[in-house]
Amino acid sequence: MVRHCDDRNEGTNERTTQQMNEMSGNSIQGKMKTLVEALLVFSLLGAQVALGSTSLSTSPAFLWFPHHYDSYYGIKEAINYRTISPKDLAKSVLSDGSWSNLLCLGKNLQQPVDIALVFIGKELQSSDISRNKIADSALLDLLKVSFTRSNFSMAFPYIVASEEEEPMEKSLISGFTESCGNDLRVSDITFLGSCSVDGGDFKKVADLPSLNDYVAFRMKNRPEGETDMIFFCNGGSQSLENLDHIPSEGEIFSELISSVEQSGAKYTVLYASDPYRSIRYPSYKVLERFLAEGAGGNGSANSTACDGVCQTISSLIEGVLVGIVLLIILISGLCCMMGIDTPTRFEAPPES
Repeated sequence: MVRHCDDRNEGTNERTTQQMNEMSGNSIQGKMKTLVEALLVFSLLGAQVALGSTSLSTSPAFLWFPHHYDSYYGIKEAINYRTISPKDLAKSVLSDGSWSNLLCLGKNLQQPVDIALVFIGKELQSSDISRNKIADSALLDLLKVSFTRSNFSMAFPYIVASEEEEPMEKSLISGFTESCGNDLRVSDITFLGSCSVDGGDFKKVADLPSLNDYVAFRMKNRPEGETDMIFFCNGGSQSLENLDHIPSEGEIFSELISSVEQSGAKYTVLYASDPYRSIRYPSYKVLERFLAEGAGGNGSANSTACDGVCQTISSLIEGVLVGIVLLIILISGLCCMMGIDTPTRFEAPPES
């Protein structure tokens, strides 16, 4: 009778030992699986954070009314933080920016504006807004002053390139036309610079003096209550031979606004930096940097600013380093888990 009890106790102890071994093994495997999954998640997040800053595909846009103008919502400043396409920008400018009263037929026009000036740039990117130093500080200063001192202003920090890969001016014209139902109140649409728009009854002037003559003529002959649209596009490839004589985007924009102000016209301004142009045609500041570095290596010694190319390279290096560190942590964790010794047999508790 005692022997049978002992046999049963030994069998019970063996089963208990096997169960505890299985539970211990499952526990170790579960911990290893959890550790691997956690490290993989952190490695992916780290790579996305480090490499996410290399994307230069978003650009800002700013809208303002220097003269007295009542917005829809009775506010002075507004910021749209959504990431939108150029066509969505056109729709938001019409609805939230009150341009539909100026450009669309059938709207109640109580405060007419003579000129709607649209400046399509390529120098400014979304990340430049928060920087203390950028290549064209005059442009950023002009935008800040115009935004804060105007009667109504609106900002769109994140504009992405259109899926059709078309220039900003095409997307804006298309967005204005679609939103107004093909019934634009605009009297004249004029293009200056490197704008590329096909079809339509558009005019094109050669340079700024020609634009001054055009604005003076339109001030005398424009039908009452109608608005003229003027597009200036700063884009396209620049000649390397005349690189030293190319004015900055801020200088061109300031001169253009001064020209409109001197005509005595009431105007509103939309500045939009085209992400499509900034990708396709690099800034002349970037070209200048490459020329300086290629002329004996003296350019990098005198340069203290980090432009888009510099930031892209540094972000890529940062992403690679983060990935290597996380991989080392993963391997170290696996080695530590594999080095843990698990007892193969557990002693039975002493009989009381």
